Amino acid sequence: MLKSFTDQLGNQIQINFPPKRIVSLVPSQTELLFDLGLDEQIVGLTKFCIHPIEKFAAKQKVGGTKKLNLDVIRALQPDLIIGNKEENSRADIELLQQEFPVWMSDIYTLEDAGKTIDAIGALVDRQPEANYLNHLITAGFRDLQTLALQQKIDKTAAYIIWKEPYMLAGRNTFIHDVLTKIGLRNIITENRYPAMELSSLITLNPDFVFLSSEPYPFKEKHIEEIALALPNTKVMLVDGEMFSWYGSRLVKAVQYFFEFQRQLV
Repeated sequence: MLKSFTDQLGNQIQINFPPKRIVSLVPSQTELLFDLGLDEQIVGLTKFCIHPIEKFAAKQKVGGTKKLNLDVIRALQPDLIIGNKEENSRADIELLQQEFPVWMSDIYTLEDAGKTIDAIGALVDRQPEANYLNHLITAGFRDLQTLALQQKIDKTAAYIIWKEPYMLAGRNTFIHDVLTKIGLRNIITENRYPAMELSSLITLNPDFVFLSSEPYPFKEKHIEEIALALPNTKVMLVDGEMFSWYGSRLVKAVQYFFEFQRQLV
């Protein structure tokens, strides 16, 4: 049957419900779809949709999140495409919207992520499973916030996502919200992902600098450069998926942050 949905950008789509041929354009949302039990319905994903890795190899790749192969997507004849405002190219999405039902998410906070999980659950006829995931995530992050208060974490942090130039997670980002949820204060006051010289970071003098594993693959060797410049700051490698993936990975993130908080005290 035909059913109408409105995505998080206000676009209304009509799909054959439940959808049987889904193309997912965002890694965290692809993992969510697999965790909702849609192995058979997922017909296409991006080359970055690596989780769960044992299911990644068997699926048709449709390019990268920012550079989709539209001809491959057309050949798959999806009855639903799921993307994200920040992660996908607007030009690609607008072309696909002319031919297929495209549902777009728009996520800046943990609360937004919960709404997206609920919405995707409804979209693909997996509401009970989505509700259960949200229950685990909500309860887990509530406990993390309680622990942050009990342990008096309340430290300043800078979260670096790129090198040459250094780019950091600022306000109005999902990473910023996660930092606050685990008891940290983001020292970056600009919105989105500002570029910054190391000298400016020295002036800010945060308690912690986190080097993300993605999108730039920071390694142990990069810690020394920043640690030399900021001798009073603790510099740490962190798992970028735990800080920035906003689907079912958040269930795993809860346990990661329980361990992580111990390192902040």
